[in-house]
Amino acid sequence: MNSPALLYPSISTPAEIAVKQIVDKILSSGKMSRQDHNLLTSTILANGDITEGERRLINRVFDHIQTGQLKLLDW
Repeated sequence: MNSPALLYPSISTPAEIAVKQIVDKILSSGKMSRQDHNLLTSTILANGDITEGERRLINRVFDHIQTGQLKLLDW
């Protein structure tokens, strides 16, 4: 059987860590403002490529929006 480390890869780059911090802040507050969106977008695009880890983090935000768990402010 696969070890948990292989099933759930760790965050490996400084950019992913920054994105995780932003996503965690957004999800814990239950709200995302335009400023949060701009910060998240600029952090993700700063290094040019989106990693699989960053993609998973972004998808968490989308999932919360779709399920109504995340409120969009100032849109």
